[in-house]
Amino acid sequence: MAENGATPALTTTQRMAILAAYLGWTLDAFDYFLLVFLLKSIAQAFGTDVKSVSEALFLTLAARPVGAFGFGWLADRYGRRPVLMVVVVLFSVLSAASGLAQSLGQLLLVRTLFGVAMGGEWGIGASLVMETIPSSMRGRVSGLLQAGYPSGYLLASLAFALLFDRIGWRGMFFLGLAPSLLVVLIRMRVEESPSFVAAHTDPARVSAWHALTGHWRLALYLIVLMAAFNAFSHGTQDLYPTFLQKQHHFDARTTGLISAVMNVGAITGALLIGRISDRIGRRRAIMAAASAALLAIPLWAGASSPLWLALGAFLIQAGVQGAWGVVPAHLNELSPPAVRAMFPGLVYQLGNLLASRNGVFQASLAESHGNAYGLALAGFGAVTAGAVILFAAFGPERKGAVL
Repeated sequence: MAENGATPALTTTQRMAILAAYLGWTLDAFDYFLLVFLLKSIAQAFGTDVKSVSEALFLTLAARPVGAFGFGWLADRYGRRPVLMVVVVLFSVLSAASGLAQSLGQLLLVRTLFGVAMGGEWGIGASLVMETIPSSMRGRVSGLLQAGYPSGYLLASLAFALLFDRIGWRGMFFLGLAPSLLVVLIRMRVEESPSFVAAHTDPARVSAWHALTGHWRLALYLIVLMAAFNAFSHGTQDLYPTFLQKQHHFDARTTGLISAVMNVGAITGALLIGRISDRIGRRRAIMAAASAALLAIPLWAGASSPLWLALGAFLIQAGVQGAWGVVPAHLNELSPPAVRAMFPGLVYQLGNLLASRNGVFQASLAESHGNAYGLALAGFGAVTAGAVILFAAFGPERKGAVL
């Protein structure tokens, strides 16, 4: 521990673990968010509507708990590092396979499988890092890790703005093969979690089943909390490009650029609030960020010009992802040690499952009101921001817990 509150120096091992987990979540999110820009084009290609294609978003989210449980169990048993490599390869290949779909049914199947792979990445990457770094740096590193999510969205935004008109929706999915190169970095430079190594050789370690059943109340609370969190983020992100395209009739370039500004705000918020949480605590930081997002809703969903919409998008996502920036540290600090690779990812993705119909619900609501996507986004954003504030206010916290 550094003296006088100074930031401790990170070792090469710690820096490589942070980089691998950040890039893993960035590239995972890039592959996921490619689809949100392509809903309209895919619907036209398959002769259907946006609501039907948005089922792919639901299936991806709904499948993620399967991956969180299965790959998390493997990571608790065999190590974070090797399982993380498998997950990265799988979600990369399945993203590219989305571009080969010849029907909506095939696309839905591939995106379901993609969701399984995607579900395994977050929990494993977060546990690898949180078990490796000093406890005094968890908040700021948590914000950095969660910034990988809007970083992936930002990359998808830029790719859509710059490449879509040249390569079409199928070509966009083929870009998803790029993340597989991350496996080379993990294989060569990342070491196994020291906590896993120590626990794996401990004859008195607790079984995964007993660790889960012994903390069912905590698990239930965190699932509800993460349902609110996931509805908050996906409800303010997934259909925003469609809102810009269908309600405001912006072209690919304008849609992509506004979405890019939105994600710069998200990255800024995650980094800032994650760091602040080391000072004021995890729950207070979450509530402050969600409250800021709530105030930005009128501008974000009600403005008419690209400039004001971009500003509103920047502000709301600074709040949304600012709250999320606390989550990797918060969940790992609350998790039972024996299932730390599984538990954070599992409660996160089960909460995601509860919120996984939000895209279909919002699209249906908007289309039933003459493509009023702003109405659907604003109402959903306000309700979910309030839910995050409420559930965070009455939950537990273990900031600085020994991992």
